[in-house]
Amino acid sequence: MEKLIIRGGNALKGAVDINGAKNAAVAILPAAILASSGKCVIDNIPDIEDVHCLERILKSLGCVVEKTESNTLSIDATNIITVDACTDDVRRMRASYYFIGALLARFKEARVELPGGCPIGVRPIDQHIKGFEALGAKVVIEHGAVKIFAEKLVGANIFFDVVSVGATINLMIAATLAEGKTVLENVAREPHVVDVANFLNSMGANIKGAGTDIIRIKGVKELKGCNYSVVPDQIEAGTFMIAAAATKGDVTLQNVIPKHLESISAKLLEMGACIEEGDESVRVYVDGDLKGVNIKTAPYPGFPTDVQQPMCALLSSVIGKSMIVETIWENRHKHVDELKKMKADIKVEGRTAIIEGNEKLVGAAVKATDLRAGAAMVIAGLTAEGITEISNIEHIDRGYPHIEDKFRALGADIRREE
Repeated sequence: MEKLIIRGGNALKGAVDINGAKNAAVAILPAAILASSGKCVIDNIPDIEDVHCLERILKSLGCVVEKTESNTLSIDATNIITVDACTDDVRRMRASYYFIGALLARFKEARVELPGGCPIGVRPIDQHIKGFEALGAKVVIEHGAVKIFAEKLVGANIFFDVVSVGATINLMIAATLAEGKTVLENVAREPHVVDVANFLNSMGANIKGAGTDIIRIKGVKELKGCNYSVVPDQIEAGTFMIAAAATKGDVTLQNVIPKHLESISAKLLEMGACIEEGDESVRVYVDGDLKGVNIKTAPYPGFPTDVQQPMCALLSSVIGKSMIVETIWENRHKHVDELKKMKADIKVEGRTAIIEGNEKLVGAAVKATDLRAGAAMVIAGLTAEGITEISNIEHIDRGYPHIEDKFRALGADIRREE
C-alpha cells in the first residue's frame, strides 16, 4: 500500500494547471456508448483511477478505447458485444450507474451491478428508477444488479423529488434517443451537468436548458461520434484555492472557469484571503490573518459538498470559531476523527461540524476515509508542524491526478512511498 508523506510549513507559491472535471468525465465516458457510428475523441480527460476504471468497463462491453495523447481518449462504441456490465470495476465506483441510462437508450436493455463509491452516506438510485420507468422502462433489482428493459422509450414529464446530479445526468442520457419530448424539472445545475449536455449535443442530441431548473430534450434517432473537450474541474480548483489560503501562499490556478468557483471565492474572501480573477485563471494569496466563517453546503451555485472537507482542514488552522453544515450527505464528517489526531478541535452534532480553530495543527499518521477527505488530510498536512503520513491514498487517486507532483511543484515537501 502507498502513502503520502508531508512535512508541513511551506507556503505554496507558483502556478498550477487544473485538469478536466472528474464529475463530468465519469458521465461523458459512459455516454459515449450512445454513438452508433464514428468515434468519440474526448480531450482534457483527467488521469485518475475512476477514469481508468471506466476505460476497463467500456472495453468489457466491446468498445475500442485508445489513449491517443496523455489526456485524450478515443472511444469507438460501434460494435458493442454485450449490455451486461457486471464486473468488479462496476461495483467499485458510483458513476457506473451512468451505464444504465446509456445502454438503455441505445439498446433498450441493460444489466448493471449496483454501484459502489465513497462511503459518505446513503445514495439510493430511486430517482433514476422513477425516471426510467416514466420513459417506459421496466426495472428489476435482483442479485445485486439492476435489470432494465423497454420495448421503446417515450418522452415524458419527470419531476425529481430531490435535486440529484446523478439522476439528472442519467435521465438526460436516456432521453436523448427516446421518442418525442422529455421535460426534466427540479434538476441539478452543476457545471458538469451542463458539460454532459454539451457533449450529447455535440453527438447530435437536442437538449436545451442545462444549467437551469428545467431541461428539455427532443429525442433523436441516432447519435454519432464527435470531438469534445471536458470542462475544467471545479472541485480540484477549489482544493488548490483552499490549500493556497491554508499555507498563506500565493498560487495562480490556470485552465479554470472563475464563475464556477464563485461560492468558494466568496468564502475565502470572507475569511480575509485575496483573490484576483482572469479570463481563465484565479490567483489566491494571503496578506494578513484569516478568520473563521460559517458554511452551509448546497446544490450549485451554492457551496459544493465536495469542497467542505478540505475547507474543514483550513478552518481548523484558523484562529476563531467556524461552523460547517452539510446538507447533501448525512455521513460526510468522517474526516473529523482524522483531523482530531492532528490536534484539531472539532465537535460534530448531526450534520454540523463546530470548529474551534488552532493556529497550528500537528503532524500525525492519518488516513483518507474517502476521496475529498483525503484532500482534506493533504491540506492539513501542508499546514501542520512536523510530518504527516496519509494512508488509504487510493481514495485520493480516484479524483486528483498526480497530486503530490502538483503540490511539490508549488513548493510543498510531499512524497509518495510504499
